[in-house]
Amino acid sequence: MVVLGLLLMGVGAVAVVGALFTADGSTELFGVDLSATAMFFVGLGAGLAIVWGFGFSKWGTKRTLRQRRESKQLNELHEKLERREAEERKDEQDREERSF
Repeated sequence: MVVLGLLLMGVGAVAVVGALFTADGSTELFGVDLSATAMFFVGLGAGLAIVWGFGFSKWGTKRTLRQRRESKQLNELHEKLERREAEERKDEQDREERSF
């Protein structure tokens, strides 16, 4: 999702920059003649792409951080379980040695 968000922000930014630097008093975007209404909708779409891209990036980052946090917690619990099982095996061996 982070990649999709960055891609959307990039497309929106390219459209905005293209509109700013290619329009010389006429409504032309990347060599295509556009009416004022079409240019408005291109700007609206570019703005939405940037906002959606930011939202996807933010959501993807939160999701990735949550997954990393959960993975870290699972690894810590796994290590605790391994230590506990090792202690139990050691205690069991000690009991068996005492019983002889």
